[in-house]
Amino acid sequence: MPSPHRPRFYLGVLVVGFIVAGAITSLLRQTLPESAARTFLTSTWTPTFGPVSMDLLVVDFTVGPIGLHVSVLSLVGVLVAYLIARSLF
Repeated sequence: MPSPHRPRFYLGVLVVGFIVAGAITSLLRQTLPESAARTFLTSTWTPTFGPVSMDLLVVDFTVGPIGLHVSVLSLVGVLVAYLIARSLF
């Protein structure tokens, strides 16, 4: 059964999930003692893109590099945000 939601809905869920999970990851880095659980939950993988240069004859600019920090908690945050949003709508 196709979902009635638009792509903006899913993009919003991703953004909210990553922001909340990033805050939780930062909090756990400060509060958890050194342990295997802290290392597992707060380790991040950072894919990067860029830099991208544009020369438009009148304007020349460079953007980047742009990175996304992904951790176990960020994936859990996106999943929880999706489940909450799905139950609300």
